[in-house]
Amino acid sequence: MGRLDDKVILITGAARGQGATEARQAAEQGARVIVTDVLDDLGVEVANEIGGTYHRLDVTGSSEWQLVVKEIVSSHGRIDGLVNNAGIFRPDTVLDANEEDFERITAINQHGTFLGMATVAPILKEQRAGSIVNISSIAGMRGHQAIAYVASKWAVRGMTKSAATTLAKYNVRVNSVHPGAIETDMLFDLGTETVDRLVRAVPMGRSAKPEEVGNVVIFLLSDDASYVTGAEIVVDGALIAG
Repeated sequence: MGRLDDKVILITGAARGQGATEARQAAEQGARVIVTDVLDDLGVEVANEIGGTYHRLDVTGSSEWQLVVKEIVSSHGRIDGLVNNAGIFRPDTVLDANEEDFERITAINQHGTFLGMATVAPILKEQRAGSIVNISSIAGMRGHQAIAYVASKWAVRGMTKSAATTLAKYNVRVNSVHPGAIETDMLFDLGTETVDRLVRAVPMGRSAKPEEVGNVVIFLLSDDASYVTGAEIVVDGALIAG
């Protein structure tokens, strides 16, 4: 028996990195996984590997969300879980950020998460069951110089709590996960010096594998988390605990 047996789980940004890991873990736990991304070749590869299905989805497009969700419900009859994982990062500070990049990060990280929740929530409400997991960041818990990224991840945290209070009476749960130094391209793209400095600041003395975040996501998608909603779960080795 898997923790997600027969649950229909939609994961955004699942062609690589953290999203692909979550897709693999969900499939291992018995879920019927819908992999979505704009990286078609990689997305198809992940879907084929885990026995799931792939749909192209630009999370910034409302019409694309409507089409993909309609196709999922038509094929599977329901949606049990949504993981809003798609996101991008830029290190720009208030001194060097430009409007175009700020708006792009906002569109994907914040608006994309909103569209996912807004599209799927009516279905979960009708079912009176379901779980939404929004991937934020420790940058959504405390200040950081990357102004657009921070703004988007704080927004994800706030939207999660708003949706949780609205949907709780329908037995629909909404939670946010806040990873720290996780071994994905987003971390490694910061450069060796920055990564080493960040990891040295972690009280546990190491970075984390994507599976360690995925384990939290699987828990929140599962019935084991039946009374957990509106929570913000930090996965950072106590980096921001002090």
